Amino acid sequence: MKVASDKPFRIIYSLFNHEFLGILFESFAIQLDDKGRLSYAYQNISFKNANEFATELDDTDYELIKLMDSMQQEAIVKKFNSKNIKPKDFLRKIYDGQNSNSSNKEVQKLIDHRLENTRSKILSRIKGKRLFEMGNDGNPIWKEIEVMPEKASVLFHFRRNEENTHYFPTIKYLEEKLEWQYRGAYLLCYDPAWLVVDNRLYNFEKDVDGKKLLPFLNKKFIVIPRKVEESYYQKFVTQLVASFDVYAKGFDIKVERSQPKVQLYLSDLPGNPSTDMFGGKMEDEEEEKMVFDLRFRYGDYTFRADQASPTNVELEKDGDEYVFYKVVRDLQKEAFYGDFLKSRGLAVRNSRQAMSKRMAYDWIMNYKPELDDIGIKIVQSNNEKGKKYFIGQANISIKINEKIDWFDVEAMVTFGDYQIPFVKFRKLLMKGKTEIELPNKEVAIIPKSWFVNYAEIFSFMEHQEETDHPLRLKKHHIALAQELEKGNLLKLSLSDRLRKLRDFSSIEDYDLSKYFKGTLRPYQKAGYNWMRFLNEYHFGGCLADDMGLGKTVQTLALLASEKERTEGATSLLVMPTSLIYNWELEAKKFTPKLKILTYTGSQRIKDCSSFDRYDLVLTSYGITRMDVDVLKGFYFNYIILDESQAIKNPDSIISKAVVQLNSQHKMILTGTPVENGTMDLWSQMNFINRGLLGNQHGFKKQFLLPIEKKNDSDKISKLNAMIKPFILRRLKSQVATDLPEKVINVKYSTMTDEQQKAYEEVKNYYRDKLIDEMSVPGVPQKSLTLLKGLTQLRQIANHPKMADEMYEGDSGKMEDVVHMIKSTVSEGHKVLIFSQFVKHLSLVRRFLDEEELQYSYLDGTTKNRQAQVNAFQEDPDIKVFLISLKAGGVGLNLTKAEYVFMLDPWWNPAVESQAIDRAHRIGQQNKVIIYKFITRETVEEKIMTLQERKMALAGELISTEESFIKSLSQEDITALLA
Repeated sequence: MKVASDKPFRIIYSLFNHEFLGILFESFAIQLDDKGRLSYAYQNISFKNANEFATELDDTDYELIKLMDSMQQEAIVKKFNSKNIKPKDFLRKIYDGQNSNSSNKEVQKLIDHRLENTRSKILSRIKGKRLFEMGNDGNPIWKEIEVMPEKASVLFHFRRNEENTHYFPTIKYLEEKLEWQYRGAYLLCYDPAWLVVDNRLYNFEKDVDGKKLLPFLNKKFIVIPRKVEESYYQKFVTQLVASFDVYAKGFDIKVERSQPKVQLYLSDLPGNPSTDMFGGKMEDEEEEKMVFDLRFRYGDYTFRADQASPTNVELEKDGDEYVFYKVVRDLQKEAFYGDFLKSRGLAVRNSRQAMSKRMAYDWIMNYKPELDDIGIKIVQSNNEKGKKYFIGQANISIKINEKIDWFDVEAMVTFGDYQIPFVKFRKLLMKGKTEIELPNKEVAIIPKSWFVNYAEIFSFMEHQEETDHPLRLKKHHIALAQELEKGNLLKLSLSDRLRKLRDFSSIEDYDLSKYFKGTLRPYQKAGYNWMRFLNEYHFGGCLADDMGLGKTVQTLALLASEKERTEGATSLLVMPTSLIYNWELEAKKFTPKLKILTYTGSQRIKDCSSFDRYDLVLTSYGITRMDVDVLKGFYFNYIILDESQAIKNPDSIISKAVVQLNSQHKMILTGTPVENGTMDLWSQMNFINRGLLGNQHGFKKQFLLPIEKKNDSDKISKLNAMIKPFILRRLKSQVATDLPEKVINVKYSTMTDEQQKAYEEVKNYYRDKLIDEMSVPGVPQKSLTLLKGLTQLRQIANHPKMADEMYEGDSGKMEDVVHMIKSTVSEGHKVLIFSQFVKHLSLVRRFLDEEELQYSYLDGTTKNRQAQVNAFQEDPDIKVFLISLKAGGVGLNLTKAEYVFMLDPWWNPAVESQAIDRAHRIGQQNKVIIYKFITRETVEEKIMTLQERKMALAGELISTEESFIKSLSQEDITALLA
């Protein structure tokens, strides 16, 4: 019968017994009569039509209806009924006991499990709802079942006598005994139990299994004969005692409730062959691992952390007597201790964690005071070798005192109360030994940090027999000593002369390494000497030569000398991804003996332990940013940043990442140390020589603002004086006299009439807008409006279609560019075409496609950069290379090009020069001719005029869009938009 949803009705749920599937539930809407009672007008509800009755439904009702739909026979058999048999016939076949087979039984098991799970979900949501038992005639409200709001409790009884043991459960509801046996009670669900007694529905504390109640619905107790009681007690009763309340007569149940005592057990685990402190294999040594095992002790019983059960029960039999020992554990407290250890780097997964002995010992030394405070006791379990490890305090102190030609080394090593002769200790360390036996026979583990911190300086020490100070250190190792002194790893006593070395006026000539294959031009040899000089005095440097002067080869010469001087030291070179291949090629050419690891790609192994096998690790800024936690775990010889303007912003993620890396020396390479502003300089200098220019806030106040806002020449001079010793910059015009001639031409273009009209409309719009904004003091939008307006005018000066896709006219500059391309290509020359606007390159690209001219192309989206470069350099049919400024302004060697077309002028002349230097660099055999395309009577021409007047700092510190615009006066803006 249809229920009218616009008249009063109620939602109820009804259960019935299916002949095959057992108890199922259905949902109904029941019409109310004129007295508000449930009538015999009802309608079955499914999830599909439930919204018709939404006024009486809440979120739980929707969940219940959906669950009940899923347990109807049509839904149940759908998954298994591949032959589309009628649901009733399919179930009859599956549940037919006479024709049942293993396959049918497996399907039965799956169906029963699914239904039981669904019943549990329904019953957990049924409280507060009206539940009925369905009549045989299908009446859904035949008998109402009251859903009891509280949980009942079950007490299991055992009464042991001389012949047997009686077992039975009792139930209490609200502390009153419930009579439930022999009363027609039945279970709606077994896991967990839901029991209907006298039309009331009960569920239970501790999620009792219904199968433990089922035998007693019509039986008072179960008898366990004496002959099977021990097995029954062991297998069944222990589980009941562990999970539920049990009352026993004839045997004892003893319960232990206490706070856990926390024990961290240490034991040995054989490891793999180790290496000595310098990376050599120790064939006769095996580095063992130490295992941490977290356990909790309650009274006389100890449990491992992975045995996380709320209770544990053990059965003991003494003669004819049984005792159950039940331990109630505090899992919340145990979890607290586990989380505490995890937060200190000891994630005792499955209660245990293994690590090398040195790492384990370092961990114990770092955290033992905290372990003691919180009550975690370290316990050494017995091991096969009978070792007992020293876990007290270890200390090493080193003093280095200056003598005439060397440093004397005084050192002391102590483990607890025992002092170890340093000469003996150093020998063990040099051999890579990780353990030392103390006089009391305890074995002390040498901390890993001592290997990391002192390996190099220990290797440089020389043992002098029969002297008061048998260990000496040569003076040329002062930089290393100073580095350790900075880290409070030793005390260094130096003369004022040595400590206050400030003389940079003369640099000696250093020999090239035998690992370097090639020759250096005189200015390159001078650069190498300068880097060696900085190395000797342990200062960082910035090699800022013009593009094309060979910063790469000078750096490789330095790294070759490092391989020869400090064999086994590993350096790190970070660069833009696009330059890695170029570095690999150059290294193979000039330093073929360098062992190089290219640490890039998704398949890289994120582990720094293998770095010491290589002389040089190459990686990118992106990888460094992602893997900083890996890389900072290794102490490098050199960290070198190529195109170091990548860290010009000290607040960027990559800048914060590289300063976390650890090394003995630092060097940066860049053709443009200043791109956006003076802070670029601070960020890079702070990386190579921490603190040279003060902190960021102080530098901004003392130098950045006076230089950029007031053009303070005194501040510029002072800043240059401070950084001069650490920056080496040579211009091509100064040193590369052997390069072929570079000719720069300016090609002035005239706008077409349509182009002129489009330009004037945009110019007038922004001029009026800026005049309005400048009339209001303190309007912050002015710079943004000017930048936006200038950008749009520059686009129109190139081609109006760049600013307006609907533009159908021509461009004067494009006509000139097309003509020049045809001329150069027809004469067999190769040409680079640069623009900072990808849209501009697209217009040129369209022309080349129409003319069927082959070309290479590179912008920020290009994936195969090197393939594009190789094609241009090697394929004689490819004459044109289209390059966007940001994607191709650095890192490319394009020496086959004889012409460079600059399609639009750039704010920063230094960046423009970098683009030109893609062709005009070492290896170029031809005269390089540059054409700069400028559209007359546009903002392009006026910018060039303003640059000459406003950018006096360009060659010294700064020259960019942002700084350029900030420096413009109202008169300058008016002139630009005149």
